[in-house]
Amino acid sequence: MHFDKIKNKGQGRIFKNAYMEMMTKTHPIVIYSLYFPAITALMYYSFVYKAIPFGTEAGLFVLGLLLWSLFEYIVHRFLFHIIAESPRAKRFVYIMHGVHHEYPRDKERLFMPPIPSLLISCLILFIMYQLMQWHALPFFSGFVFGYLLYGTMHFAIHAYSPPRLLKALWRNHHLHHYKTPEKGFGVSSVLWDIIFQTVPKKEDETAG
Repeated sequence: MHFDKIKNKGQGRIFKNAYMEMMTKTHPIVIYSLYFPAITALMYYSFVYKAIPFGTEAGLFVLGLLLWSLFEYIVHRFLFHIIAESPRAKRFVYIMHGVHHEYPRDKERLFMPPIPSLLISCLILFIMYQLMQWHALPFFSGFVFGYLLYGTMHFAIHAYSPPRLLKALWRNHHLHHYKTPEKGFGVSSVLWDIIFQTVPKKEDETAG
């Protein structure tokens, strides 16, 4: 994904309709208010009403969190950075991720907006339930918590200076935006970049 000029100020326009355009934006607090209560409710329900042992819940939660990190990497690398040819495909990629690469400091588009986020979440929960029955509840909770960690990290990387212990994540993501869009697909973790050998290298910092 390449733009002749990356704009560090301003905001891209996606839809002409003002209401549609408004629905492409959100704030972290909106997403937190949706998902933290949902995670709490699902964990409580599976423990109290479905008698899933606490240890099993905790294990499924961690596995869901791990799956999110892989999901994050795969979607970012193979969907958001797909080489689009047709105008419709290019439009899809721009709406989903391209606008963020063109305006990386637009704080209103660092989380997925509520409506598409909820629709996708419900679909994922439905699929997990078909595969795991009630065990899907703590597993999905870990998956969604991973999403919140990712979104929080993504927001922080674009909005704030890096804390000492997380400088590598800040560095990798900024290189992904400004130097090497074909590397550094992990945002909340470098695990899968390491496994699939897509970690930006030191020489990339001075390339271009």
